[in-house]
Amino acid sequence: MQTPPLLHLLQLLCFVVLGQSLTAPQDISALKAFKSSIKPNSIPPWSCLASWDFTTDPCAFPRRTHFTCGLTCSSTRITQLTLDPAGYSGQLTPLISQLTQLVILDLSDNNFFGPIPPSISSLTSLHTLTLRSNSFSGSVPDSVTKLNNLDSLDLSHNSLSGSLPKTTYSMSSLRRLDMSYNKITGSLPKLPYNLLELAMKNNYLSGLITKSSFDGLTRLEVIELSENSFTGTLQSWFFLLPGIQQVNLSNNSLTHVEISKPVKGNSDLVAVDLGFNKIEGDLPVNFADHPLLSSLSMRYNRLRGSIPLVFSQKKSLRRLFLDGNFLIGKPPAGFFSGEGFISGSLGDNCLQGCPGSSQLCSPSQKAYSVCKQAYGGKPKTKILVNS
Repeated sequence: MQTPPLLHLLQLLCFVVLGQSLTAPQDISALKAFKSSIKPNSIPPWSCLASWDFTTDPCAFPRRTHFTCGLTCSSTRITQLTLDPAGYSGQLTPLISQLTQLVILDLSDNNFFGPIPPSISSLTSLHTLTLRSNSFSGSVPDSVTKLNNLDSLDLSHNSLSGSLPKTTYSMSSLRRLDMSYNKITGSLPKLPYNLLELAMKNNYLSGLITKSSFDGLTRLEVIELSENSFTGTLQSWFFLLPGIQQVNLSNNSLTHVEISKPVKGNSDLVAVDLGFNKIEGDLPVNFADHPLLSSLSMRYNRLRGSIPLVFSQKKSLRRLFLDGNFLIGKPPAGFFSGEGFISGSLGDNCLQGCPGSSQLCSPSQKAYSVCKQAYGGKPKTKILVNS
């Protein structure tokens, strides 16, 4: 809520005539501590922090020379602290907790280091917390999960380690969670039920992907868990999450995938990437029953058998990557009929008669000896590998 012009004028007169501060004293002391925790040689003269001169009031207007950027006020309280990406280096002071009316805290694309202070849990009005692309280390403090009004939490591209807090599920307002490119270990805890987007790419997460972690997540649309160490079977409940649209679980160690037909044929699933795992068995034909599926990658797994005809008949499918498996037989002619354009690759398999003139058949198929060995010398279908 913005301060009415007349009221703001009266506040400004109080500041000028009586020397009284517009900004709450606790906010001023927090801002002073925040700036003093930044290395002075990392504050460029043109930056927001360089304009923070406490001989003037942070919330006073007009801001022509001092506090020109980085702060937003509502009446006497700081409600937004958004730093420019100037390369600031320092630790985040625990006294940040005094900015109790803060709605947005964004320190992204700088060089902050050290732990995230547990006192951050005092920022109970916070809707957006973005610490992306810094060098924060240590574990994610359990106290972060007390931020019950938080809508977006982005801690990606740091050096955070340890496991996720077991009470992550208690963040009832959280809709976007991104902790990609850290060193997070352990398994996924139970997740907040209002989550729309989950991104934990490039960490050290491991173990099974369990239904208990995703229980009640009816609104979840995007799951980005690639480049971790998940193992075992991805069970059929996963692709039946009612809101799911995009899934990336590539570069893990999954061994099996169970796919059921969508309930009553209803599914919003658009894109699936399960490439570079250890998935065995046949190509899951039930993916074709998801009516909106336009992109499917199961490249570089251990798939066997033939490519079901239904994939060449699926009009929504525009990208199909099945290269690097042990698929046999003749690929469906519909892929090469010219009626629909599908990009991707069927190369590096054991297919028979994949036309070399088609982009889909690149790279070339595996050597006959490799395919014969993969099938124990007795493949289900005669293998004729293209040269």
